Amino acid sequence: MSGHSKWNSIKHKKAKVDAQRGKVFTRVIKELTVAARTGGGDPEANARLRTAIAGAKAANMPADNIERAIKKGTGELPGVSYEEITYEGYGPAGVALMVDVMTDNKNRTVAEIRHIMSKNGGNLGASNCVAWMFHKKGIIAIPADGVNEDELMEIALEAGAEDMKREGDVFEIVTTPASFEDVRSTLEERGLAMERAELTMLPENTVKVGEKDAAKVLKIMDALENQDDVQNVHANFDISEDILEKLVAE
Repeated sequence: MSGHSKWNSIKHKKAKVDAQRGKVFTRVIKELTVAARTGGGDPEANARLRTAIAGAKAANMPADNIERAIKKGTGELPGVSYEEITYEGYGPAGVALMVDVMTDNKNRTVAEIRHIMSKNGGNLGASNCVAWMFHKKGIIAIPADGVNEDELMEIALEAGAEDMKREGDVFEIVTTPASFEDVRSTLEERGLAMERAELTMLPENTVKVGEKDAAKVLKIMDALENQDDVQNVHANFDISEDILEKLVAE
């Protein structure tokens, strides 16, 4: 699996713990607010907001919380104004990292990101130092249990998907950003459960990481994810299933 798939698999297993800490809700609220601020509060006319609402519902966020976050974005309720920034750099073993943040204090956030990277064997780089290694794509993960692979592939491709492959216990459907909403809504209409549906950055090539450096890579990923302003962390590492299972078990 790619670094993206592996890390999202790990994050999914941790989702309940994250939800208890309120981390998931914090991220979702920020995304709802910014999506509404940049594209308006009508989800029918704002694809980013539709996706954010779907993510909020998947995280079991109460409808009142969703509505308040949207109204803060449109200015109907007072709220914090967040700035979207992507920081780039390298982690252990030369792994490329892209860190998406939403912050109300850029100076504080960049200092904290720089500290996390340097403390964990990485370094913050200049803008576009690794962005060229990634492409923006839509990813929709469908639990594989009870799903016919050929039928799912046919539905996805007809809806506009680029590719589909099995990654562990899910089928991952890859789309362009433009076709993401069409594919997601088609799968939803077909009654197919989605483990996650998101726009993300996929690496063009991956860096194979051995057991010696794997724990360091996962540690820096976890540290970045736990920073309050971080929304997503993208990486291009490739860790074997055997090593990954051993580290997760530890």
